[in-house]
Amino acid sequence: MGRPEDIRQAIIDYGSKGAKTKFYFKDMMIGVKKTIPDAGASEIKNVASQMVREEVLELLSTGSSTMYGLKGRGISVEKSGDEGGE
Repeated sequence: MGRPEDIRQAIIDYGSKGAKTKFYFKDMMIGVKKTIPDAGASEIKNVASQMVREEVLELLSTGSSTMYGLKGRGISVEKSGDEGGE
């Protein structure tokens, strides 16, 4: 079981590194598990959902699925015309 603060930091680290600015939950989960192997999918999802509510992360709908991204990195929800999963 990972601590929420550690999972939060792992999500930020994952989202701020690499060429892709938007990512699927599954990819983010794999990235977090590299840092925190005992973090469960539901724990990661709960922390990510909290980060969306706090507007640290944003959701971008691709039509058939939803992607996450750090707010302010890459194309924003406002620029894309997407509703951000709301």
